[in-house]
Amino acid sequence: MGLLNKLFGTSSKEEDTSVEKLNIGIILGSTRQGRVSPQVGNWVKEIADKRGDANYEIVDIADFKLPFVGEGTGEEPGLKAWSEKLSSLDGFVFIVQEYNHSITGSLKNALDSARDEWNNKAAGIVSYGSTGGARAAEHLRGILGELMVADVRVHPTLSLFTDFENFSQFKPVELHLDNINQMLDQVLAWSGALKTIR
Repeated sequence: MGLLNKLFGTSSKEEDTSVEKLNIGIILGSTRQGRVSPQVGNWVKEIADKRGDANYEIVDIADFKLPFVGEGTGEEPGLKAWSEKLSSLDGFVFIVQEYNHSITGSLKNALDSARDEWNNKAAGIVSYGSTGGARAAEHLRGILGELMVADVRVHPTLSLFTDFENFSQFKPVELHLDNINQMLDQVLAWSGALKTIR
């Protein structure tokens, strides 16, 4: 919380009463049957909730039933709900799985289904795959830059070989805990700073 104190000039005693908690969405980036992103997202949320420093929530893009960009009427209820949800958030943690060296089509479509709602917010990335999802995360960073989302440096990478049993049951090794907390520190600091210019 030291970074937030520096940004807002508050002491730890003042913090709870003078700084409104930020709203951070943990976005599940896959919609396929048998996906493991809910396991990873819930694990991140459990760690985040223990911190007590922000309001964290799971945002499952599958719940919004977004039409493919250019194929809908633009009046689908999911689009309005997606816009409202993104507008209510100050920052994001993307749970990203790698498919063919990139992000899923459903995540790309969800990113493209809004514009201004993303602007001047911060994001962290937690990725997984055979190479920790690193290539998908790098693709996502370019997209986030275009959407004016500042992605933070710390990037937890999870391996299908060491963090999953039978490639399906999530069992993260303990060393990831520090990386998750460091990433969240950065997401909160940047989200708080960017909120002042929105």
